[in-house]
Amino acid sequence: VQLQASGGGLVQAGDSLTLSCAASGHTLAHRGMGWFRQAPGKEREFVAAISWPDTKTEYGASVKGRFSISRDNVKNTVYLQMNSLKPEDTAVYYCARALSVFIYSDPRQFDDWGQGTQVTVSS
Repeated sequence: VQLQASGGGLVQAGDSLTLSCAASGHTLAHRGMGWFRQAPGKEREFVAAISWPDTKTEYGASVKGRFSISRDNVKNTVYLQMNSLKPEDTAVYYCARALSVFIYSDPRQFDDWGQGTQVTVSS
């Protein structure tokens, strides 16, 4: 499967942004999905994950209450709605497909990754 992340950009603190992750070559059904991010000089960080088909969700502590992950299995796309953005949310955001239907926060449980989309939040 090929994952194409999009929707990143430059925004101000407090703004909202929605990232999309479109899949081609294979359905996203039967797999959990996740979003991770990586800022310069930092480790890759878990952001959010969603299971299939019950769409249970889990969030990293730093984004809980501000970000929301969802999926549209008809459009074969996963979304990350980001609200109340902060400068510390600045990073490259990656979507990834999990090895199974469950929620995972460990990047080792994901086998396909998108190319990433840059999100920059100015203060």
